[in-house]
Amino acid sequence: MRAAVLAFAFCLMAVPLWADARVTVLMDALRVPELVDALRTEGLSDAQGLNDDMLNGQGGAFWQEQVSQLYAPNAIEDSFYHAVKTSMNPEALDVAVQFFDSLRGQRITGLEIAARKAMMDPSVEEAASEAFASLPDDDPHRRLLTEFVTANDFLELNVALTMSASYQFSRGLADGGLLQMTEDQILAQVWESEQTLRTEAQSWLHGYFLLAQQPLEISDLEAYVAFSRSPAGKQLNAALFKGYESVFTDIAYGLGRAVALNAAGNDI
Repeated sequence: MRAAVLAFAFCLMAVPLWADARVTVLMDALRVPELVDALRTEGLSDAQGLNDDMLNGQGGAFWQEQVSQLYAPNAIEDSFYHAVKTSMNPEALDVAVQFFDSLRGQRITGLEIAARKAMMDPSVEEAASEAFASLPDDDPHRRLLTEFVTANDFLELNVALTMSASYQFSRGLADGGLLQMTEDQILAQVWESEQTLRTEAQSWLHGYFLLAQQPLEISDLEAYVAFSRSPAGKQLNAALFKGYESVFTDIAYGLGRAVALNAAGNDI
């Protein structure tokens, strides 16, 4: 009897350990550390813009340390890991690993990360968006890219994420005493920007995915769209956006508070 109980207990413990290992394999296949490095570089660049625009370039070493802590790579990676672990079932993990750990999947993720880095250059972003706009409607890359964005609901998810981050940034400014607005006023201001954010997000998404996907064969794109429409693809997409939301709403609030506190310090 005791042996059976111990065996049952071992099975219960073994499942989470196995699941953790599969999540780690998927994170490696998705090249999450490289992605996080790109996101951190973007964030540090944006923070420099905040320093220039809102702190007159006077943030100094203390500001840089605050920003560096907000964009700590390990914390960002942990957020993605936790989101995938808690949002995907074992079957979906298996399918996702099989897709992204293949030669095709590695080429896709490599191109996406390279495109993300390239899009940090405003001239590249503009050129990529214009290139997409110039494609004829019957171009197979344009058609499949559009299907891919739609299958993943990228436009709506990105707009929602950007609006949430904008709201949290303003909350951070208000809680730090730099912005005299109520939460209702902040919400109203964010919603006023919704259409502008939507237009900008659509332009960025089209340019980014064209840059990332144009080198791919049509068969690769078709397979990628098919994966995105599968239960595994939907679970993975939802999990990654859950990770993004957790990370970037926290960072946005932290940046707002940091700007407010640094501005107050500079006034003393």
